[in-house]
Amino acid sequence: MQKLKVAIVHDYLNQMGGAERVVAVLHKMFPEAPIYTTIIDRDKLMPELQDAVIHTTWMQRIPGILHRFKLFFWLYPFAVGSMRLKGYDLILSSSSAYAKGVRKERGALHVCYCHSPMRFAWNFESYMEGVQVPGALKRIAKWLTLPLQAWDRRNSRQVDRLIANSTAVKERIRQWYGMNAPIIFPPVEIRRFGISDEAPEDYFLVVSRLVSYKRIDLAVEACTKLGHKLIVIGDGPDRARLEQRAGEGVVFLGRRSDEEVVGYMQRCKALIFPGIEDFGITPLEVNACGRPIVAYREGGALDTVLAGQTGLFFEAQTVDSLADVLSRFDEYEWNPSRIRQHAEKFGEEVFMEQLYSSIDRLLQSKEREAKITQAEGSW
Repeated sequence: MQKLKVAIVHDYLNQMGGAERVVAVLHKMFPEAPIYTTIIDRDKLMPELQDAVIHTTWMQRIPGILHRFKLFFWLYPFAVGSMRLKGYDLILSSSSAYAKGVRKERGALHVCYCHSPMRFAWNFESYMEGVQVPGALKRIAKWLTLPLQAWDRRNSRQVDRLIANSTAVKERIRQWYGMNAPIIFPPVEIRRFGISDEAPEDYFLVVSRLVSYKRIDLAVEACTKLGHKLIVIGDGPDRARLEQRAGEGVVFLGRRSDEEVVGYMQRCKALIFPGIEDFGITPLEVNACGRPIVAYREGGALDTVLAGQTGLFFEAQTVDSLADVLSRFDEYEWNPSRIRQHAEKFGEEVFMEQLYSSIDRLLQSKEREAKITQAEGSW
């Protein structure tokens, strides 16, 4: 690939999740590229990004922005629009909301890796779940989704290449933007995980933020119903409700270190993945430990779980449907090495190679278009 001056743009760097993992890999691919974002919480910045040059916007100076960032949804388009990205050949945006709206200079190319179309605009109730606001303010906020939808659709169509992170997101892009986006699956840090020499122990596992839409209640109630042991790692506003529904065999460990989490992944019977995610990296991390998944047959799990080989699906998002699959789990034999090999198809190197290739094809296409335009102008 030719030498390019690159800028990386991300919605906000105030948490450590799958989207921020993508930014870390983009930084690895283009270490000299500065990162532009609306706000940053340096206490929650991934270690891989500590050495990056990061520029924020005027939103960083708003009192309380880091704790109540969702309430300022209407300001982000203006903040992104205020970013001045001059002299760059390539802009790489990592976006689930606003970053794709960044302005570019004439002649620059913009590639957007889309984690999801803007949740606030297109799935308001899900976005606002857990956010405590007065009813009147929520109604006003919902009314503002209409202009945001128009803004989001217009900016998406101005991107030179929009890439979806999963089949589910590709379908949303088609539905809401009217565009056909190629898919590049997110990078999974496979090297952090390995297969244990010890036999798996007799417990199922959940590793998740404890919020209601993750549907951890299904795992808690199904294991309670069957008398199976379940270990829940993670914390969140739904924890108290879940603990009330849990039987004696359900253990809540809260947040644990990365090393401890890997150990529980290596020794579990299987990870239970009962929610609907855009993609879902945790199941592949467990697969990288050689252990299978029990997932609801919807969303990103359709891209990552091979039924009968790397995991099992339950068909309805109900306690009985999940309990039925868990009750039959021991009828299956699992090959840890084969499960691990499946996870390796989603590794960082695969992501980087596919993204490099996509950028290179875009550059070649633009060069051909420029030559054709130049030739037509000389006629």
